[in-house]
Amino acid sequence: MSFNSPSASRVNDARQQFLAQLETCIAQNTLVKLVLSKYRGAEVDLQRVVARLVTVKGKPCVSFVHRYKTRDITSNLPPAEALSSIAGWLPGTFKSAHLLSLTDELQLTFSKKDKPQLFAGNALPREAPAAGHDREKKRFLELTRPFLTDLGVTNSQHQLIPAMARKWKQINKFIEVFSHALQESPLDLGQPLHAADFGSGKGYLTFAMHDYLRNSLGLEAWVTGVELRQEMVDLCNAAAAKLPQPGLLFRHGDVRSYSPGQIDIMIALHACDVATDYAIHLGIRSKAAIIMCSPCCHKQIRPQMHTPQMLRPMLQYGVHLGQEAEMVTDSLRALLLEACGYSTKVFEFVSLEHTNKNKMILAVRRAEAVDPAELLAKIEAIKAFYGIREQCLETLLKADGRI
Repeated sequence: MSFNSPSASRVNDARQQFLAQLETCIAQNTLVKLVLSKYRGAEVDLQRVVARLVTVKGKPCVSFVHRYKTRDITSNLPPAEALSSIAGWLPGTFKSAHLLSLTDELQLTFSKKDKPQLFAGNALPREAPAAGHDREKKRFLELTRPFLTDLGVTNSQHQLIPAMARKWKQINKFIEVFSHALQESPLDLGQPLHAADFGSGKGYLTFAMHDYLRNSLGLEAWVTGVELRQEMVDLCNAAAAKLPQPGLLFRHGDVRSYSPGQIDIMIALHACDVATDYAIHLGIRSKAAIIMCSPCCHKQIRPQMHTPQMLRPMLQYGVHLGQEAEMVTDSLRALLLEACGYSTKVFEFVSLEHTNKNKMILAVRRAEAVDPAELLAKIEAIKAFYGIREQCLETLLKADGRI
């Protein structure tokens, strides 16, 4: 990408013009990101600062991520204070500033004698990379995050360990899906958020969700991982204790008997058979705004299914019958979530470690109430067609009087 050469008049007021454009971008909410580099200050290992617009407790803020060799530190400032800080850093602390907005791209640089030069580029789309950096696929997390090293995803130089490439892809896909769900949800991001991850295992997704909420979005979030294996709980709590931000805790527990406090976000990946139903039921009972499940195993429905006459030639093969049982089970779960006031999607997720299941059920609570009668009638029709007598989630919801 090339920039236009600066004129003499632009050089003279380059710094003021750059700051004025930045102020306009912040005021008009068109700032994509600001990158301050070529650091000349006294802090050891500080490499650059990246600034983006965020909303904190309903108010616009500028989020600064100070990127060091081994860690990131995030802070949020009101627009006026942010502009004042940036103006104070140029050129004494940073010798280069790259501004990318929805309509403009500016590069401000300073010589050894602090002479400013301003370069203007063409308007670029949101996903365009910053000048001077290699083009990379968009990621919701960066490999420099310290917890990735603690969990064995990256080495001490923050390089991806080849054997963990699949897990790294899964983590980023999860955060991408979660990010969209958060935007669609009725949650007030100005209030503290409470999330629970059941069957958290080694904590990859639990740590990632905490990092995304706390570090990337600057929100007050409290994330709990719930796991049956005590050794995993101890391992994750030890890693969580090293984090610079609070709000992450792992507990020993079972989704069938766990008694949580407030849950705004409920996650359950790899929950085997009816454990997924118990997890969804817990999310509904807790009035969670977001429920994310990736079911594993579908043992309850398959033995009950009576193959309809017209489908017998197709379902005489065991693999097809198993796939049919999975589809019926997850469809009933999605319809039951709809009946309980959720907008539900069922879609393919990336392949998960230790299983070939790649389906996700995503439910976001609707702002408006729904009449469940039509949905419940569809559920009964499906059960009658296949001869299904009982489905765990439906039984739990009926016991609660929720349907």
